[in-house]
Amino acid sequence: MKKLALHWKILIGMALGVLLGILMSSFEGGKEIVQDWVKPFGTIFINSLKLIAVPLILGSLIKGVSDLKDISKLSKMGGKTVLIYILTTLVAVSIGLILVNVVKPGNSITEKTRTELVGNYSGNTQKYKDQAASQKESGPLQALVDLVPNNIIGAAGENKNMLQVIFFAIFFGIGLILIPESKSKPVKDFFDGFNEVILKMIDLIMLAAPYGVFALLAALIVESPSTDLFKALGWYAMTVLFGLLLMIIFYIVLVYIFTGKKPKFFMNGISPAQLLAFSTSSSAATLPVTMERVHEHLGVEEEVSSFVLPIGATINMDGTSLYQAVAAVFIAQAFGMDLSFGVQLGIVATATLASIGSAAVPGAGMVMLVIVLAQAGIPEAGLALIFAIDRPLDMCRTVVNVTGDATVSMLVAKTEGKLGEPHVKNWDDDYKVS
Repeated sequence: MKKLALHWKILIGMALGVLLGILMSSFEGGKEIVQDWVKPFGTIFINSLKLIAVPLILGSLIKGVSDLKDISKLSKMGGKTVLIYILTTLVAVSIGLILVNVVKPGNSITEKTRTELVGNYSGNTQKYKDQAASQKESGPLQALVDLVPNNIIGAAGENKNMLQVIFFAIFFGIGLILIPESKSKPVKDFFDGFNEVILKMIDLIMLAAPYGVFALLAALIVESPSTDLFKALGWYAMTVLFGLLLMIIFYIVLVYIFTGKKPKFFMNGISPAQLLAFSTSSSAATLPVTMERVHEHLGVEEEVSSFVLPIGATINMDGTSLYQAVAAVFIAQAFGMDLSFGVQLGIVATATLASIGSAAVPGAGMVMLVIVLAQAGIPEAGLALIFAIDRPLDMCRTVVNVTGDATVSMLVAKTEGKLGEPHVKNWDDDYKVS
């Protein structure tokens, strides 16, 4: 097992969990054995993801915002970069919400299975339904009021207040930028180190992912053995993949309209970075290759690529944001919850802001999903429904993240007059629109 890549270990854990669940469902008392002796390990794994959510947001966001100190020299470029990244993320989340509301993958679950799911998580489900109901009765500006915490310690004490934590982290990061560097450096160095520790903790948590998946799948099978649940998961996966494909098309269209570069030119230029992103599931690990391809093969001047791409690896997670929107609504559908338009707008805001603090490492998207679920009042226990197929989807959404970074770098370079011809020879002139 030690020599296998993590995603293979997770897939093996998933398969063994399903087999154990089917086996234990076939004889009397098997369900109770799994619930008492296997499921707790899955619960521990989910709790560890929830545990790391607030520290990850604080560390990543404060570091990400404070790293924009160069914006004093490149304020125009920095403003364009952040604005375009936020706009593309909003598009991604919106596409995800539209698709999941049209396809309704969670509605393919029968009422019998849904009743069993709600029964297994009845305490959590009722609590979140009550919270969702109270949100529907709130005034039109209540979401704005709720955004600003009156006590950051209290806000950080519950994952459902994550937007308040995000607000504080951004506010704190801006404060770091505005004070003299001599005074901000010790604080920034602390949060840089703090962020590295949190990322290492995520690495350690993900080492337990195969065992967590094994426990979660075994429990899911014995508690809800209906095949329609797996049919719904198939529809969910297809919805996410179709949304990610639409985002790739969206990027190609943006590049074509605003830079005049043909799709073949763009895709040939960025494809090696996309393949590496698919294999590593990490925008950060792919960053050196992305920078080389964007500069050498897409014609973006190094002054722009070296500024825009590292920021993108930190704050631009379009694929992850799309997936979070689809996953959140799918889980709500699976539990028979009707999310209002206001709650779904909250998902847009939370997923967009959470993507800014999402670490560019494998598994961070699942941590961010905890934030989105909690903010929308959706049972976090629903993570058990989707975690088994998360790794393959993680590989695909990282491709979208990296492609989005390259797209924005080309758009910014075009507006700055820094987009030229590729720095490699023998490129087909037909790639460029005359």
